[in-house]
Amino acid sequence: MSETADTRTPAQIEADIRRRRERLAEALDEIGVRVHPRTIAGDAKAKVVAGVDRSLGRMYDGTDRLLSGVRAQFVSHDGRPRLERIVPVALVVVGVVGLLAAGSRRRGR
Repeated sequence: MSETADTRTPAQIEADIRRRRERLAEALDEIGVRVHPRTIAGDAKAKVVAGVDRSLGRMYDGTDRLLSGVRAQFVSHDGRPRLERIVPVALVVVGVVGLLAAGSRRRGR
């Protein structure tokens, strides 16, 4: 084994030790910030908010696709209403509402 002699001066060694202490202090400060309860709570909150944002975004996209599909059934590509589809649906809705109204009047008597 060959040993290499340290050719640094005592001042250089002290400066090196000082730099290493400063880097160690910075690392310890960073670790302290990372493990602080407020930091942990803030990180957890950010993850939850991001998850909720992603979920809401997916729900919005799904709802938008669904509504676009429904709209396409009742409106033509040029924007005109498709009466051949609207009228039967409207008649069914009016019939169901009428039946519900008649049923509630019978129960009320």
